[in-house]
Amino acid sequence: MADHSGTSDSPYAGLLRAALTDLLLTRGAIQDQRVADAFRTVPRHLFVPQVPVELAYTDDVVLMKRDQSGVAISSVSQPTVVAVMLEQADIQPGHRVLEIGSGGYNAALLSELVSPAGAVTTIDIDEDVTARAWRGLDAAGYPNVRVQRADGEFGWPGGAPYDRIIVTVTAWDIAPAWLEQLAPGGRIVVPLRMRSQTRSTAFDLCDGFLESRSMAVCGFVAMQGAGAGYERSVPLRGELVSLTFDEDQGDQPVPPARVLEQKIATAWSGVLMNREEPLCDLDLWLASTLPGFCLLVAEPRAVKKKLVSPAPRWGASAIASDTSLGYLTARAAADPDFVELGAIAHGPDAPRLARSLVDQVCKWDQKHRGGSGPQLRIYPADLPKAELPVGFQLRKRHHQLVLSWPE
Repeated sequence: MADHSGTSDSPYAGLLRAALTDLLLTRGAIQDQRVADAFRTVPRHLFVPQVPVELAYTDDVVLMKRDQSGVAISSVSQPTVVAVMLEQADIQPGHRVLEIGSGGYNAALLSELVSPAGAVTTIDIDEDVTARAWRGLDAAGYPNVRVQRADGEFGWPGGAPYDRIIVTVTAWDIAPAWLEQLAPGGRIVVPLRMRSQTRSTAFDLCDGFLESRSMAVCGFVAMQGAGAGYERSVPLRGELVSLTFDEDQGDQPVPPARVLEQKIATAWSGVLMNREEPLCDLDLWLASTLPGFCLLVAEPRAVKKKLVSPAPRWGASAIASDTSLGYLTARAAADPDFVELGAIAHGPDAPRLARSLVDQVCKWDQKHRGGSGPQLRIYPADLPKAELPVGFQLRKRHHQLVLSWPE
């Protein structure tokens, strides 16, 4: 446990901390009492000194740094996401833990969970970030946390083997070094991106491959350095509408730039969803079943101009060909709390694309909606495809991923 004597903590900050912890307990983000105790203990405001103490204890991300183009490259994560990942990791006293993607706050929570016999190492590629993490940890009373500047793709072999490796930046693949530095029986928790969708996934090593134990939707800044992933954005109407393809979709055909002006087809599924029900499982199902899957991203002005129907701010599931484009949409249902899912498509192949989307919406609704969710396994890159299990197979730089959907 940290010694907070001499830190710039205060009873008022303690009250705010307790209120935040109670909120996370109420929402179910925290279930382990030890995690709750850590949240009540670690002074988050010392890791975000540039914001008011009240803001430091809201359930929100605090942006810390942008690159020259304005893209966020460092943040102190939303407490809900931090709590969920700590629950996924199941940190125990005495564990040796590597955190990839630093900031200090999460490392302090980890230190509380592994103390007194454990060890925490936190690394980041950015010198500004490691310096800030060190200052925060020192101010908060966690001098035993090791802070190292390093490219996360290569881990930190000096502290291996690790019982837990927690990655707090979006990764496109599992780096080989992480597996090499993982202790037998260890666990990796990583925000893994699959077809432009990110899920914090807890992996255990099982018979030579990684198998998911839990998955949770999340959002993080992207990994930098050798492990950085790349997405391709294809504009359709300048900055108003674009399509996003993942790194492995480099040869994916794209429709013509003015496809949204071509003939339109609409199909409706009869599937109703509460307006508060998340689409994340459906989006991942569509990504794993539809050839040509991508995301359609539209500015609010595009909706006002009626170029596209209303779409979620993070993008709508879509399918593209070299001539046509279809995307997921919704319309009001008789009950104002619900919408009906459907598809809109443009181009000469519009009817087929709209129907393909709707057919998969119906299959998801009948077989997987409300179920246990997907399972993910990661295999060596050289394993023959014939030896991979049935499922959506995705080739990454270092590994092969197989996503399956138990009914």
